[in-house]
Amino acid sequence: MSLVHEIDYGTPASKSETSVTLTIDGRQISVPEGTSVMRASMEAGIQVPKLCSTDMVDAFGSCRLCLVEIEGRNGTPASCTTPVAAGMVVHTQTGRLKDIRRGVMELYISDHPLDCLTCAANGDCELQDMAGAVGLRDVRYGYEGDNHVKARNNDDNNLKWMPKDESNPYFTYDPSKCIVCSRCVRACEEVQGTFALTIEGRGFGSRVSPGMHEHFIDSECVSCGACVQACPTATLTEKSVIQIGQPEHSVVTTCAYCGVGCSFKAEMRGEELVRMVPWKDGQANRGHSCVKGRFAYGYSAHKDRILNPMIREKVTDPWREVTWDEAFAHVASEFRRIQYQYGRDSIGGITSSRCTNEETFLVQKLVRAGFGNNNVDTCARVCHSPTGYGLGQAFGTSAGTQNFDSVEESDVVIVIGANPTDGHPVFASRLKKRLRQGAKLIVIDPRRIDLVRTPHVEAAYHLPLKPGTNVAVMTSLAHVIVTEGLYDEAFIRERCDWSEFEDWAAFVSEPYHSPEETEKFTGVPAQSVRGAARLYARGGNGAIYYGLGVTEHSQGSTTVMAIANLAMATGNIGRPGVGVNPLRGQNNVQGSCDMGSFPHELPGYRHISDDATRDIFEKLWGVKLNNEPGLRIPNMLDAAVDGTFQGLYVQGEDILQSDPDTKHVAAGLAAMECVVVQDLFLNETANYAHVFLPGSTFLEKDGTFTNAERRINRVRKVMSPRNGYGDWEVTQKLAQAMGLSWNYQHPSEIMDEIAATTPSFALVSYDYLEKTGSVQWPCNEKSPQGSPIMHVNGFVRGKGKFIRTEYVATDERTGPRFPLLLTTGRVLSQYNVGAQTRRTDNVVWHAEDRLEIHAHDAEMRGIRDGDWVKLASRSGDTSLRALITDRVAPGVVYTTFHHPNTQANVITTDFSDWATNCPEYKVTAVQVSPSNGPSQWQTEYDEQARQSRRIASKLEAAE
Repeated sequence: MSLVHEIDYGTPASKSETSVTLTIDGRQISVPEGTSVMRASMEAGIQVPKLCSTDMVDAFGSCRLCLVEIEGRNGTPASCTTPVAAGMVVHTQTGRLKDIRRGVMELYISDHPLDCLTCAANGDCELQDMAGAVGLRDVRYGYEGDNHVKARNNDDNNLKWMPKDESNPYFTYDPSKCIVCSRCVRACEEVQGTFALTIEGRGFGSRVSPGMHEHFIDSECVSCGACVQACPTATLTEKSVIQIGQPEHSVVTTCAYCGVGCSFKAEMRGEELVRMVPWKDGQANRGHSCVKGRFAYGYSAHKDRILNPMIREKVTDPWREVTWDEAFAHVASEFRRIQYQYGRDSIGGITSSRCTNEETFLVQKLVRAGFGNNNVDTCARVCHSPTGYGLGQAFGTSAGTQNFDSVEESDVVIVIGANPTDGHPVFASRLKKRLRQGAKLIVIDPRRIDLVRTPHVEAAYHLPLKPGTNVAVMTSLAHVIVTEGLYDEAFIRERCDWSEFEDWAAFVSEPYHSPEETEKFTGVPAQSVRGAARLYARGGNGAIYYGLGVTEHSQGSTTVMAIANLAMATGNIGRPGVGVNPLRGQNNVQGSCDMGSFPHELPGYRHISDDATRDIFEKLWGVKLNNEPGLRIPNMLDAAVDGTFQGLYVQGEDILQSDPDTKHVAAGLAAMECVVVQDLFLNETANYAHVFLPGSTFLEKDGTFTNAERRINRVRKVMSPRNGYGDWEVTQKLAQAMGLSWNYQHPSEIMDEIAATTPSFALVSYDYLEKTGSVQWPCNEKSPQGSPIMHVNGFVRGKGKFIRTEYVATDERTGPRFPLLLTTGRVLSQYNVGAQTRRTDNVVWHAEDRLEIHAHDAEMRGIRDGDWVKLASRSGDTSLRALITDRVAPGVVYTTFHHPNTQANVITTDFSDWATNCPEYKVTAVQVSPSNGPSQWQTEYDEQARQSRRIASKLEAAE
């Protein structure tokens, strides 16, 4: 194995379809019009020396190394800023150019530390490479320069010197090695869109500065790593490279955090991970990353990780480590006993949205073929199940319509119920770039998220609706579009059912759906709604991106259908730049749904009651499948409390922390006789487990993830599983212990079975993915190259379906006891329940969950910033510290759910979406009052968790 090298062409590719032919060093080459001479040279196999150029950012022309000579032109223009022209004749290597380049390099080296042998960038330094490329052999100006490279100068303090900034937990900034190429500044601006860096000073005193001469940790830097990736020297260097050294081989794999599905090169020394570097050919991220995917992988080797199986008789007992064979035999025996005693339907399983498609497929197969029932569910139940239902009803398929590249052609973007800069930061960077180019933004959110106003980006409209009124706002937008004649009649007549549209149009045209009427209970000014509706309908390509702020409501499915109605009414479906796009929360939540993780659906979203579909699987699996839908997660917990559901296999999910109404979840788990948890750590659900099976990380397995754009990406094993097995192997061995004759030798064989049984995956194989890099389903005979854009020539269901979306207020109401509304979400540095990110240095940015509260509400309650407060609802109470802010409106409070010692979900209720049981996390009536510290419930919970995590006896670690 060796390092996966990527060619840096120096400047971005031109998208022009017109070709230009020129000659470079005697070689004729044709390139798109607008291509730089530098890029054309590289495509011809001729490398022009450069320092300030990289193909991730626009040309800058400051280093003066890339000069060329062009016949018929005076001077020596910079090749990075000079576009090609027809018939141009370019010379990249002449005596004159060589002299100029050596002179430029002499100036750079005259004021640069020459500690190359001990420098962390030794072997990966472009300055070092360019010195060799131009033939630098001596420096006429000496090596002292203006001397900001040493702390002392002739025994005196050197006031021009700056110490190394090591404040960021993941990388260092050494000003003495800065050559002021501005690549980091431009990457922060053009790629990330944060504008956290600048160049301060003049001449030899110039250097990079985070913010106003701040430390990196105190600045606006979001630690995405774009600056580190762009830096050509050791000025910005990963601490892991400083500690371990340069990597010697790399493997391309896929990030295991959010649903963007970024591709990375895992760069290794042996089996030690040195760093994760975003892969430029990754079609979801295009070479960019966020702090989680780039740096927060340390959890894989954290001391808390469990590496051996454990069992115990009662949840009050300490854990006892056992061999894998003992664990499998114990689980099989217990599950068989429970089914014999309580019936076939008394056990079930929960698949993981963090595991691969192949692993998820096996878990649902184990439940259906091994348990003999359909009691299987997944975390999508509590996040995007309304997406599956709503889009399935309207379009005929349960997934987003576009690829991420599509946003580059959007003219108007609606972001509703999502916070991309925190939850999906790489996509947010691409969105912000498009907005800086002139696209318009409409934000529909109770909270003032960053996108409402961020550097060089400001939303045209922010509709700060009252939590729980999504349907009313979306229907009022439709009211304006229909009553003002802004709909696309030609599209509707051709692609949708016209009679259903007429019925829907009459419905939304009712006066009580007007913005003026809905303003009375949504709180959104009517004129803002009318302006936003006109902008979306008239503004060109209109795209809608939404998140859990849409789905996690009692009318989540209704809102999804309302979004689909809006897109169809305006003709914003079926081409680049438009569409309906759910931003998925976890790395494989789309894939877990695709793989048949719902109790009523087999893989490919086919209902379990369909005889023909069942027949496909029955013939292949050699078993008779139950044709009745099984239990959803809430039903499993209810049945457990009732005594009829007694066994649960949970792979890679923490339902005690992530699911609503924590006390009810705890009661359900406590009532079961055998709870099996398969995970990396003793999570909160494991407090009530009887068997713990250690899991493997994404670095330790082969497989595939499917991201929010339906893109199937390869996950490749870069190190051996520390627990001894990949998660797919654990599930297979458990199935074998239960009498099933599975014998998969590699996950590729599981994917072959998926392809053989699932029409949308028909042509997907590991060989195909090796050739294409990735593919978006459906990938079959009709779409052999995959489907970047859905519904191009017609909807999957035939005609698009308009559906009435009547607003029904949630039963969760405010009142004298609970006058405020709580809504929840994520922050950039943390991920979901925090099991991974809390075990990394990301805790520097978010060490605890805080309660955001408006100054007006805080003052009324005598609360100051940082005070402990009690947060109480009808379900329970917890305590956390207050954060006074104007991001939330009076009457609304907000918190995250990343830390188990807060347990925010003890507050949330059991209200849920009418169609899918997706919990109503986003609307909870609460009261906030001063507190002295953790509540009694938190104290009792912490003690119970501590007792539950005791390990009595240990075996030798599997690794």
